[in-house]
Amino acid sequence: MAASGDEGTDATSLDAAAKCACGSNNCSECSRRRSSNSSLPSSSSSRSLLSFDSYPVQDYDKMWRVYTASVKGFVIGAGLKGGLAIFALLTRLRRRQLLPSSKKAEMSSISADVILALKETLRYGLFLGTFAGTFVSVDEIIAALGGHRRTAKWRALLAGAIAGPSMLLTGLNTQHTSLAIYILMRATVLASRCGIKSKRFGHICKPLTWAHGDIFLMCLASSQILSAYILKQDSLPASYKSFLNKHGAKDSVILKGVREIVCGLPFTNLEEIEKFYKSHGVDIKLDPQMKIPCSIIHGNQACGTHFLSFLLQAYKRALPVYLPVYLIPALIVHRKGLLKRPYTILWKGLFGTARSSLFLSMYCSSAWIWTCILFRILKRCNVPMVAIGTFPTGLALAIEKKSRRIEISLYCLARAIESFFTCMTDVGYLPWSKNLKRADVLVFSISTAIIMHCYAMERDVFRSKYLNVLDWVFGVPLPPNEATPCKKKRSDSAEFNV
Repeated sequence: MAASGDEGTDATSLDAAAKCACGSNNCSECSRRRSSNSSLPSSSSSRSLLSFDSYPVQDYDKMWRVYTASVKGFVIGAGLKGGLAIFALLTRLRRRQLLPSSKKAEMSSISADVILALKETLRYGLFLGTFAGTFVSVDEIIAALGGHRRTAKWRALLAGAIAGPSMLLTGLNTQHTSLAIYILMRATVLASRCGIKSKRFGHICKPLTWAHGDIFLMCLASSQILSAYILKQDSLPASYKSFLNKHGAKDSVILKGVREIVCGLPFTNLEEIEKFYKSHGVDIKLDPQMKIPCSIIHGNQACGTHFLSFLLQAYKRALPVYLPVYLIPALIVHRKGLLKRPYTILWKGLFGTARSSLFLSMYCSSAWIWTCILFRILKRCNVPMVAIGTFPTGLALAIEKKSRRIEISLYCLARAIESFFTCMTDVGYLPWSKNLKRADVLVFSISTAIIMHCYAMERDVFRSKYLNVLDWVFGVPLPPNEATPCKKKRSDSAEFNV
């Protein structure tokens, strides 16, 4: 009975579709009514949207999809890089005002900085615009030649790989190792989520479901990053090294002294360290036979006292970092909500700023206290002990909001991996890596292939906010009842001609 009822319903709907109230079979009004019941699946659906099973392929404008994807990609790339460039320009301008005239002459002019910022903004806009346009173009070409359904399982994988070399538009000689490794980390996370769902690989990927895996990754990354900060800063990117020097808050003279005792080298700058402390009102006499570097790190202060004083100073340094991170999105993303519930949104922004600032200040402070405790317990200091002592520093990530932990840990892990392989290459363990001129482009292409494949076939492994951005950029085809501006223009001109 149920089957016959369904058949009757289908027959009725087919009859209604065939015969409209107006007496025509294909009038636009009735087509709009029939198509109003169909719409795109929600962004959280695991179904492949790029297979286009939900509606006929001929009902959307392919060229419009390519055009809008390119424009939106350019806007995102130029907007992100332009925002960072503005922030960098303001920072340099403030630094220039604080420097004496002799130092100002050594810095580049403001006009040169502005021109460089504009060039970088344009390059990154072209990079993301070309990436989006290339992906959509290849996706449409393969679908047209091989069929949407037949190629759905591998089409996005190939299109993502082909679009990857668009990174070269940022500069043929500009390496983006950090970006490539970070995107690789994101692709690995998505692939692991797919593996967890899989019956074949689910038992292998089960350890990845650990609730505190993000904190463990942060501890691993901290061990490499902070060891490199003390022992080999050249292995870190220049911008990240500058960030660590600011928030690590130790002069290069002190870091050199710590580096010498850790590596077992004879001291060459104890007098410079004593002069540094004396210039800050601390009179200290360092022992050339010392076994642990506590007196070098914090002078006459006890380890615990230094931790507390450093924590307060680090918190003051961290607040300006996170204020724009929370307040600017609140003004842009929640601008409508600010009129309705301003106190709630501002309170969340201020609370997030306070919590993230506490994380960063605790992270930097605990790096020194953990190493001091380990050195004092074992009465000696060497490279492995620095790596072990900086490992628990990552526990500070537990202060952060859960949704932010994986983002921070993956970012730091990407920096740590880059630093680790740079160190291995400099030591001579990876001689073949010097022959790879643009390995970053290869890694980026592989990563984008995985990400775009997951976007097309395993959409539920994405968080909704990322999925919404990808849908907005890559232009999931419109339902038949919606028309692009190109279609509207053609239909209007057709009606005019009639």
